[in-house]
Order: sequence, then structure tokens, then C-alpha cells
Amino acid sequence: MRRKFITNLVLLVFLNLIIKPFWVLGIDMGVQNEVGPVEYGFYYTILNFAFIFQVILDLGITNFNNRNIARNNQLITKYFSSIVVLRFIFAIAYFLVIMLVAYLLNYSNRQFYLLAIIGFNQFLLSFILYLRSNFSALLLFKTDSIISVLDRLILIVVCGILLWGNVTSQEFQIEWFVYAQTASYLATAIIALSLLLPKMNFKKLNWDPVFFIHIIKKSFPFALLVFLMSIYGKIDSVLLERILPESGNLQVGIYASAFRLLDVANNMSGLLFAGLLLPIFSKLIKEKKDLSKMVKLGFTPLFLLSTSVAIIAYFYGSDIMQVLYHQHGTETAMSYGLRMEQTAAVFQVLMMVFIATSTTYIFGTLLTANGSLKALNLVAFIGVLISLSLNFILIPNFEALGSAYASFSAQGITAIMQLYLAFKLLKINFEPSFIFRMLLFVILASLSAYLSSFIDYNWLVQLALSTILILLISIGLQLLHFGAVLHILRNEE
Repeated sequence: MRRKFITNLVLLVFLNLIIKPFWVLGIDMGVQNEVGPVEYGFYYTILNFAFIFQVILDLGITNFNNRNIARNNQLITKYFSSIVVLRFIFAIAYFLVIMLVAYLLNYSNRQFYLLAIIGFNQFLLSFILYLRSNFSALLLFKTDSIISVLDRLILIVVCGILLWGNVTSQEFQIEWFVYAQTASYLATAIIALSLLLPKMNFKKLNWDPVFFIHIIKKSFPFALLVFLMSIYGKIDSVLLERILPESGNLQVGIYASAFRLLDVANNMSGLLFAGLLLPIFSKLIKEKKDLSKMVKLGFTPLFLLSTSVAIIAYFYGSDIMQVLYHQHGTETAMSYGLRMEQTAAVFQVLMMVFIATSTTYIFGTLLTANGSLKALNLVAFIGVLISLSLNFILIPNFEALGSAYASFSAQGITAIMQLYLAFKLLKINFEPSFIFRMLLFVILASLSAYLSSFIDYNWLVQLALSTILILLISIGLQLLHFGAVLHILRNEE
């Protein structure tokens, strides 16, 4: 099992290293630089607003399906025939809810228009994730890996032409970006569906109200968990726009600029690990096998990566932000300098969040596989209370930076609680020497980055030296143990 995890993780990371950085740092960032922080903040607020209610499109069915199909492969045809019908019912409910809430929030006509298209995109994206859950549950990780990057690959081509292909004399519109997402998600959903259907004995869709009620009851705890986590994970930009009516879109744009690299880090590491580990953890728990080795195998590289990234962001955040974002045509040099100063401060805090989310991707996934939904929902509810309280307190005085502090607090506290619950409920055992080496890594890595910043060279040289030293420290402490990985690849199934 550990061998399967490592080989497919390598493929998944390789594909994402090729596609997703170019998408985020080339296309998504290129769009923001092209339309400006205010216009991008307008789009980003609506995107996160739509995302908060995305749970209605799924109600936890994807996680439920992944967990149960991994344990009982023969159920895939029965589940698929009815779940697809149910998802279309959910889609209708989703559109009614987001439009009603948008009306209550007094959204403008343009906000309503963009919300309708983004809402359709969220439906397509949710459907793709459901299709991928079937590939993952069947342990078809290679197919899942390809589908995971296909939508971004199509988007890169379409948006690349619009941004740099000189196909139009008009300035790039944020609406074009949303239309391109619609086309890419639709194409990916069709391709994924065509690959999945031959894996089952599918004949027709099945209208089965009794099964619908059964699935909803079973999946509701998953749905509640996703909804609560969506609130404290995505509410920041929505509250910034609402609480700061005059500068809200600009502050959302600043927050989005800093959040972008956190999004890259989460998608390329934590989410990849979680997608692979959920079916593996489920199978190990069902077979009552020891979990400690598998948990350590997943947690160690994620902790090393997230801690290293957070340390580097703290010392070089300002330099990184100025390289990524240029002065927009509507900005003065002073306005641009102030924006970059705010963005760097937000970035330094948000990359600390990466440590917390990485922990959640391992131990939250483990608790999900164990079916500990009541405990997870309680933790998530506490996260919501922390996030909402701190956002309302901090945003009026600290703007985007206040939201970053609120996010760090909510994610950090919930991650610690999940780690504690996983060790308590599942009897995970990390030897004291391992914990000591992890703590020592944090201290030595921070010290190496600090000392490197005093070297009288360009900041890129300092950054490279810090990275090399951190890598050597992790190897020296035997936290990155390539020999152990090779042993697993050669000797374990």
C-alpha cells in the first residue's frame, strides 16, 4: 500500500509541477496584472461567495462515495446511476440559494451576472471532483492524476491566447476569464465521464427517492463538515468586500495576491496527499492494520515542505511579491508601493497557514476515513466562530492583514485539535526521537534562513542558499530518507 502511494504521488506531483504553477503564476496572476487589483478583487469576492455554498452541490457525497467505493468496489454502478440524478437536483437548489443570498446582500446587476456563470462553473467543477472520486476509490490514481490537471491545461491554452495571442484589440475583460473556465470545465467533465463509464456496468440513470434519502442521511455529516470548513476558509474576502465598502475590492485584490501562492502550495501538496490518502486510510482502517507508518510517510514531507515555505516567505516575502506583481496603469508609484507593502505583510502571515492546512490534510483525512465526523464537525464549528469573530474585530482596523490573522488563528487551532483527536482515537504512535528531530528542524531551518539574509549578495542568492541549507538539514536529521523510500518501492506492494 505504501508503495502504491509513493509511485502515484510521484506521478501526481510531477503533473502538477508542470501544469499548475504555470496556471497560477502565468495565467491567473497574468489576468490580475492585466485587469488590476480592484477588478480582480471584484471577481475574487464573487468566486469565494459561490464557493462557500458549493457544499449544496455535493452535500458530502464525493467524500462519502470515495470512502465507500474504496471499501466496496462493486457498489460503483448502483451509486453512480442514482447519484448523478441527485447531483442535478442539488444544482437547482444551489442556484436558488446563491441567488437568494446575493439578493439579500444587495448585489448589483453585474455581480448577479458574473455570479450566475461562476455558479455554473462551480457545478461543473463539483461534478468533475465526483467523477475523480470514483477513479481514486478504484485506486486508478494515474487516470485521476491526468484528470486533475486537464482543466488547467485547457485553461492555459485558451487564456494564453486571449492574454498574449493578439487576437483582439480590446483590453482583457474579467468576464473572458470566467467564460474560459466554463469551456475548460465542460470539456474536462465530458472526457472524465467517457473514461469512467467503461469501468462500470452503467445502463441508465435511476430515479430512486428511497436511495436519495439514504445517501443524504449518510453523507450529511460530510456535507456539514465541508460547509463549515468552507466558511472559515473562504469567508475572508467576502467579509472584506462587505465590511469595507469604499476600499473592499482593492483589499480583496491585495488578499488574493498574497493568497495565490498559498493556493498553489495547498493544491500541489496537501490536496494531492489528501486525495491519495483517503482511500488508502479507509482500506487500512477496515483491515485493522497499523496506521502509524502510513501517517508518518504522508505527514513528514508535508510538514518539512510547509515549514520551509513559511520560513522563506517570512524572510523574502517582500522581494517575492514585487517580482510577481507590477504597477497597474491606474496606480501611482506611491499607491503601488503601499499595495506591495500590504501584500507582503499578508503573504507572510498566510504562508504560516500552509503549515496548519498541511496538518489538516493528513489528520483531517485520517479522521474522515475513520468516520469521526461528529468530532470533525465540532472542530470545524469552532473554526467558524474563531474566523467570524476575528474578521469582524480585525478587518476595520487592519483590513486584509486582519483577515490573514483571522485565517491563521482559525486554521492553526483547528489543525492542532484534529492532530490531537487523531492520536487519541486511532492510537497513532510517533517515537519521541522523531518528534525531537522535527522540532530541531524548525529551529535550524529558521536560523539558516536568518543567517543567509545577512550575506551581501542579491536576495535570490540568499534565497537559494537558504533553500539548500534547509534541504541539507532535513537530510542530516534523517527526515528526508531516500533510502527508506527506495526500500518501500522495491519491497512493498
